[in-house]
Amino acid sequence: QVQLVESGGGLVQPGGSLRLSCAASGSVISIYTIAWYRQAPGKQRELVASSTRGGSTNYVDSVKGRFTISRDNAKNTVYLQMNSLKPEDTAVYYCNADVRTIGSITNYWGQGTQVTVSA
Repeated sequence: QVQLVESGGGLVQPGGSLRLSCAASGSVISIYTIAWYRQAPGKQRELVASSTRGGSTNYVDSVKGRFTISRDNAKNTVYLQMNSLKPEDTAVYYCNADVRTIGSITNYWGQGTQVTVSA
């Protein structure tokens, strides 16, 4: 059994910063691609940023230059540093990962963490 637990969300003013964390626990051998998604009210869930185990990263255009995804493979943790936040970044942010356990590679979702950008 694997769990992804996000933390670091909250309320921040426009222009501010937040750092989200997602830690994988349980029967984790290794993590392959790990990503952050977000879903705003009334909108579809969208991919925000992703990171492969080899170090390649990808960002949605709306966050390029403001958000940075990083990972600590030894700790099975991924981070999302969010700077210059805008009201349109308000959403529930979810961690998603392809996790290798004994005998399988399975995709997991975290429970989500709320990010609200408002004055």
